[in-house]
Amino acid sequence: MNSFMLFLKGVAMGAANVIPGVSGGTVAFITGIYERLINALKSIDLESVKLFFSGNFREFSKRVDLNFLSILFLGVFVSILSLAKILEFAFENHEVLTLSFFFGLIVASILAVGRKIEVINFSSILSFLFGTAIAVSIAFLPPAQANNSFFYLMLCGVAAVSSMILPGLSGSYVLLLMGNYVLVLRAVSSFDFSILVPMILGCVAGLILLSRLLSYLFANYKDQTIGILTGFVFGSLLIIWPWKTTLNETFDGKEKAIGYIWNLPDMNVQFGISLVLIIVGFLLVYLLEKRSTKQ
Repeated sequence: MNSFMLFLKGVAMGAANVIPGVSGGTVAFITGIYERLINALKSIDLESVKLFFSGNFREFSKRVDLNFLSILFLGVFVSILSLAKILEFAFENHEVLTLSFFFGLIVASILAVGRKIEVINFSSILSFLFGTAIAVSIAFLPPAQANNSFFYLMLCGVAAVSSMILPGLSGSYVLLLMGNYVLVLRAVSSFDFSILVPMILGCVAGLILLSRLLSYLFANYKDQTIGILTGFVFGSLLIIWPWKTTLNETFDGKEKAIGYIWNLPDMNVQFGISLVLIIVGFLLVYLLEKRSTKQ
């Protein structure tokens, strides 16, 4: 695989990972590197650790597909660092327009992921409905308050990295529900290592554990697994719907978000711009998936 193209796929995954409602795993899936990614992560085990510390770097690199992982995660890292400030500004000043673009990305992702199901039968349809139900139920959970304790941040790291492994399940949105999305976004842009270190530890643990589980599921229940993942993507449309109102209640003198009201858009200029951004987002994913399929 061309190294530059692989780097760009990492950039796209990194961008998706910092967007609430969008999944880096979806990008990996539609660009054709998903199974290679989870198999490479699964190979990071006790045996590979022994190879590394014994100085057998050639075998270690071969076992964990190090060249592939290094280029991909370099793209992810560069993207997250460069986009953190931009997205923080976009959400604070143009939330509806920003979410509209992401909504288009997700609509196209449903088609891209769903096409990977080889045999559509009762079990794959049931899996799709199950995945949708999980994603929709997440949308109705009230967001928690920010918490910067070490172990809670590690748990947030596991949640954040889930978007890199699970198409349709947005780690960023889960961070919103856990109350730490803004905290983590600011920590990335300001290099606050008291927040970033436990987050990174959680990310590493989450990558290793989830990759093993998904590798097993893909080997034994591929269509059912893709059905669940497609349901995740479909259900996440409710999460990323641009026209929703946050419900707040006051607890101990502080406002806390307890849920959302989903609205229909007003027919105005902003809606017209939002519609254009939805189409642009859709076309980006569609063209990316089409190019990857040809390759």
